[in-house]
Amino acid sequence: MANDTLPPLADIRAIVTDIEGTTTPIDFVRDTLFPYARPRLGSWLRTHADSAEARDIITQIERETARSHTLEQAIAQLEAWSDADRKILPLKVLQGLIWAAGYADGSLVAPVYADVPPALQNWQALGLTLAVYSSGSVPAQKLLFGHTDHGDLRGLFSHWFDTTSGGKLEATSYRQIAATLALPPSAVLFLSDHAGEVAAAQGAGWHALLLTRPDSPPPVAARPGQVALHRFDQIALAAAVA
Repeated sequence: MANDTLPPLADIRAIVTDIEGTTTPIDFVRDTLFPYARPRLGSWLRTHADSAEARDIITQIERETARSHTLEQAIAQLEAWSDADRKILPLKVLQGLIWAAGYADGSLVAPVYADVPPALQNWQALGLTLAVYSSGSVPAQKLLFGHTDHGDLRGLFSHWFDTTSGGKLEATSYRQIAATLALPPSAVLFLSDHAGEVAAAQGAGWHALLLTRPDSPPPVAARPGQVALHRFDQIALAAAVA
C-alpha cells in the first residue's frame, strides 16, 4: 500500500464523495444491505398494506409498468426488480424503509473505512463544504452515515445528492451539483472508486481522484491521467479555506 501523500490541491472549497468502494466497503451494499431487504420485501408490504407508504409504492409500480397491480402482483414485481438489480424508484423506496428498521433495531451497522471520519472532520474544520453523491437515494445515504461503526457521521455533510441530480457518468450532473453548491467547478473535488465517474467529474471541470481500496478492486480500470490513491489521509490541501 502506498503511504505517500499526494501533491497538495489548491483552491478546493468543497469535497464531494461517493460511498460504495470509497467511504464504505463495496461489498456492504452488495452482500449485506440488498440481501437483508430482499426476503423482507413481501412481508413488509403485506404487513403495511393499508399504510400510505405501501399505497404510494404500489402506485409507483403501476406508473413504472403502465398497468394495475394487486398486492401480490406488486410484491412479485418488486422481487423481480430486486433479483435483476434494477434501480427502480418504488424498489429503492421500499428497500430504504426496510433498511431504516434494520438500522433502528441494530441489525444493520454500516462499516466505514477508518481513515474516513478523521479526514472528514479535518476538512470540515478547515471550512470545506462536504457532500455525498451516490446512486443510492438520499434517505438511504443518510441512514448509512447515521448508523456507522464510527457513530453518526451525518453532521459532517451539508449536502446530499443522488441520481435525481443526473447520472454519475454524465458531466452535466456534476455541473448541476456545482451550481447547487454555488461554487465554480474548479473549486470542487470528487472522490470515487469508479474511473468513469472520475472522468465525468473531470469533464465538468472538477478535480477528481480515484479511490483504489486494497480490499475492493475498482469497478473500472483507471484511465490515463487519473490519479489513484488508497486512503483519504493521502489527500493534501494547499491551504486552509478562508
